[in-house]
Amino acid sequence: MGNYRKYRQAPRKDLVKLTISSLSSQESLQKLAKAGQIIEASASGILIKIKRSDFVSKELKSNLNIDQLLGKSVYFKIHEMNLEIGGVVARTKFLGKDGFMIAIDYTVDAPEYWRECLMDLLPTG
Repeated sequence: MGNYRKYRQAPRKDLVKLTISSLSSQESLQKLAKAGQIIEASASGILIKIKRSDFVSKELKSNLNIDQLLGKSVYFKIHEMNLEIGGVVARTKFLGKDGFMIAIDYTVDAPEYWRECLMDLLPTG
């Protein structure tokens, strides 16, 4: 995944397939993506894979770089858990034909005990 692993704040947890039903901007409430898949999670953030075709705006669909999302406050809904989570886009990575990885840090919006409880509730494979 790159050199960022040495900067991790919390250990990652590999999950069973969990999907997000939307990714939206917290500022404008604009829907950014209609779907995605959660790849990894930790008590500090979640890594989401989004296919290019799942982006709503033409601008995001047509670019190889979505760094314009870095630092943006977003929220998403974990479909299987009916749970909405907000956070800040910390990293993006282009995966070629597979789409993009987006790392969302949710430490600002959620207290530590809540984040630890979420890790206990997320289903593992």
